[in-house]
Amino acid sequence: MTCKTDFQTDRKKEMMAVHDAMDVLSGKWKIYIISSICHYNKRRFSDILDDVVGISNKMLSKELKDLEVNKLIKRTVLDTQPVTVQYELTEHGLTLKTIVNNLTEWGMAHRKEVIGKK
Repeated sequence: MTCKTDFQTDRKKEMMAVHDAMDVLSGKWKIYIISSICHYNKRRFSDILDDVVGISNKMLSKELKDLEVNKLIKRTVLDTQPVTVQYELTEHGLTLKTIVNNLTEWGMAHRKEVIGKK
């Protein structure tokens, strides 16, 4: 009976970890934003705005703040005229790079499987 309890406890911990990950990455835009930064290493606000089709300035600003609070991205203000703000993944955020790459590959394969296009 102890084995079953240990198994159930382990599964609950795993499900809580998935819950935590989804809580941080949930929403319509976060994965797109992370992907944009991930593929280019450093991105300006306007670059991300161009990459993430359909997002508003206000929503991008909000999502970037959320990602910064969760220590996934770092915001750097450059001393330029006009001021330039640059975003990059933190060391912790870089741990998502493999996931983003795998998600990209899966999405391309899925698209090919379902509609026969790349």
